[in-house]
Amino acid sequence: MKPVMWVGVILIVLGAVALGYRTFSYPSEETVLQVGPLEATVEKQEHVTVPLWAGIGLIVVGALVLIVGGRRR
Repeated sequence: MKPVMWVGVILIVLGAVALGYRTFSYPSEETVLQVGPLEATVEKQEHVTVPLWAGIGLIVVGALVLIVGGRRR
């Protein structure tokens, strides 16, 4: 399989994952108080929403890469 074809497959898989998992979260630390050398931090969960158009766009671009990559020789 050509490297271009792999890129197309990876884009399609990423698009499908983006459509399946519309939101994801990750931990982040925030300093809430700092007095001299002492500091107090809070760990928060940040949430990110992946837009629907991004997942669909990845699938479309991946399909186009597969089609164009398959035609070239």
